[in-house]
Amino acid sequence: MQYLLMIYSEETRWNQMTDSERQQGVAAYHAYTEALQKAGALVGANRLQHSGTATTVRLVDGKPQVLDGPFSDSKEQLAGYYLIEVPNLDAAIAWASRCPGAAHGQMEVRPVWSAPYEARSAG
Repeated sequence: MQYLLMIYSEETRWNQMTDSERQQGVAAYHAYTEALQKAGALVGANRLQHSGTATTVRLVDGKPQVLDGPFSDSKEQLAGYYLIEVPNLDAAIAWASRCPGAAHGQMEVRPVWSAPYEARSAG
């Protein structure tokens, strides 16, 4: 089963770290990613740009309303994700607890909906 491991952290923390701390952080994420790859669990992963680059879209009276930034009052923002394939939630939680993001923010583990997507024609 696939699970999305979402990493939430304070965006300003990176700029407050020393060069040595940043290098250690990058090395920790590389090692974690490599461990996922070796285990055959990694499906995909990426780091996200800061939340200030986000665009929020919603429909208001059937028309798109586009706003800059996310709608979150939290001090922690979605910073990146890992998409993994593991046998069950316990395995996903175990991987999430090993992620460096768990030590400086929080991890959200969510199962991916496994229903097949059906493309529908407009005609």
